[in-house]
Amino acid sequence: MSEITWGLWKLLLEGVWITVQLTIFSSALAAVVALVVGLARAHRLWIVRFISGAYFEIFRGTSALILMFWIFFVLPLGFGWQLVPMWAATLALGLTYGAYGSEVVRGAVQAVAPAQREAGIALSFTPAQQLRKIILPQAWPEMIPPFNNLLIELLKGTALVSIMGVADIAFGASLVRNATGESAPVYTVILLMYFVLAFVLTRGMRVLERQAKAGIGQRPEKTGGVVSKLGLFRRNAVSASAGGES
Repeated sequence: MSEITWGLWKLLLEGVWITVQLTIFSSALAAVVALVVGLARAHRLWIVRFISGAYFEIFRGTSALILMFWIFFVLPLGFGWQLVPMWAATLALGLTYGAYGSEVVRGAVQAVAPAQREAGIALSFTPAQQLRKIILPQAWPEMIPPFNNLLIELLKGTALVSIMGVADIAFGASLVRNATGESAPVYTVILLMYFVLAFVLTRGMRVLERQAKAGIGQRPEKTGGVVSKLGLFRRNAVSASAGGES
C-alpha cells in the first residue's frame, strides 16, 4: 500500500470518529425531542396533543436529507443562522428521528396501567412525581428495544451527511475509491465498519434493557425504594379491583 493510499485510509478512519460523534449528538437530541413530544402526545389537554401531533406528522413526513439542506441553505436566508454542515446534519437527524422516537414514548407511557397513576394520586404525588417515580420507570424497559432499532437506523442515516461534505465514513470511502480506483475492498471495509458500530450499539442497548427489566421488579433489592413502592401500588391496585368486583 503506497504512502498516499495509507494517508487516505487514515482519513477513512477519521471518518469513523466523525460518524460516531454525529451519532452521539444526533441521538442525544433525538432522545430529548422524543421524550418531550412523546409525553406531550399522551397529555390530557387536547391542545398539547394537537401541537405535538402536528410536530410528529410534519417531521415524520419530511425527508431527513431535504431537511438537512433546508437547515443549511434556507435558514441563513430567512433568519441569518448559518450552521456548519456538521451541526446542520445533527439538527436534521435529531429532529427527524426524535419524531419517530416520540411514537415509542407515547405508546410505552400509555401502556402503563391506569391503576398505577391512580395509586400515585392516592399517595398525593404531584403529576411530575407520578411521571418520574411511577410512569417512566415502568415505561422505560418497553422503550429500549424500539429505541435500539431507531439508533441503528440513525447510525446508518448519518451516511447522508457525506453529500454535504462532512468527512464521515461514506465521504472517506469516496476519497479512497477515487484515489485507488478500487471499489470492492473499500466498500467491503465500509460495510464491516458500519456492522461493528451497529453491533456495539446493540450490545450496549441490550445491557440497558436487562438492567431496566431487573430494576422494575426482578431484583428489587438493588433498586431502592421506588420499585418497592411500585410493588405496593400493584398490590393496592389489585386489592382495589378485587374489592370493586366483590
